[in-house]
Amino acid sequence: MFNNSPEPPYYAVIFTSRLMQKESAEYGEMAQEMGDLAKKQEGFLGVESVRGEDGCGITVSYWKTLEAIDRWKNDLRHREAQRRGKTEWYSAFSLRVCTVERDRFFAKSGAENESRD
Repeated sequence: MFNNSPEPPYYAVIFTSRLMQKESAEYGEMAQEMGDLAKKQEGFLGVESVRGEDGCGITVSYWKTLEAIDRWKNDLRHREAQRRGKTEWYSAFSLRVCTVERDRFFAKSGAENESRD
């Protein structure tokens, strides 16, 4: 999604988290499964995710509508991942839902530059 975003407006879900301990294989498998499952959801536009060595991470997923976000929130397998996140993996997290009004992109080395206002 990094440089392939749709024309605004669309929605972003910003999930910021801190792992209780170093990332486990089980956590990594669940994160991969959730990413694969999200991509199959109607209204899913893309995702960007990073995690530092200190266990802090940010995942931003992009959605066409608020209804699509609500469907994803209530997906049964995703609900199970949410439950396990609270009980097994995260010491803290925050979730924010935002409207993307503008979208700009820049790249060096001869890559195309985009700007949307």
